Amino acid sequence: MRQNPQRRAALLDAAIEVLAREGSRGLTLRAVDAEAAVPTGTTSNYFANRGQLLVQILHRTRERLAPDAAELAGPPDTEVLLRRLLERMRRERSIHIAVLELRLEATRRPELQEELARFLGAELEANIAGHLDAGLPGDREGVLLLYFAMLGLHLDDLTLPTLAAAHPVEALLGIMVERLLPQGPPTPAA
Repeated sequence: MRQNPQRRAALLDAAIEVLAREGSRGLTLRAVDAEAAVPTGTTSNYFANRGQLLVQILHRTRERLAPDAAELAGPPDTEVLLRRLLERMRRERSIHIAVLELRLEATRRPELQEELARFLGAELEANIAGHLDAGLPGDREGVLLLYFAMLGLHLDDLTLPTLAAAHPVEALLGIMVERLLPQGPPTPAA
């Protein structure tokens, strides 16, 4: 397998675009070659098979979506972070759609499902720990609820933007944070 890191990254970026635009069925090694404008067979020199390509796409999406220091600057504020996340999702739409396609493909490929669950599970745990370590309001369960609520919001915003546009999504972020991550200690159960 070839090891030129810049070429590998360019091929993975092309694969993300193909996956987002054409779906899983349209993702072939030849389609990636065409999208990257490289000679036929180049992608197969970097990835042994389509399954390996799918796993590497997952890792590349996470590299591209890692926030830079400027996005994390300032005092930690959950609502601000969620707004930035929503803005970034809209700006990097094809990456997020590619991840949705990977999730769908994982329902048919147990090996991809295992990798996706492991990888995204570790990412979720790191996000929960980061939230709690930063002293932001809420507990583990609240952060999990927020994660699942944002996942649903992202799904609708990406796939049915007219549905999301009919509601004050940005304003709902503040309400979501307020209700799921209340300030102060949790109220005891009756």
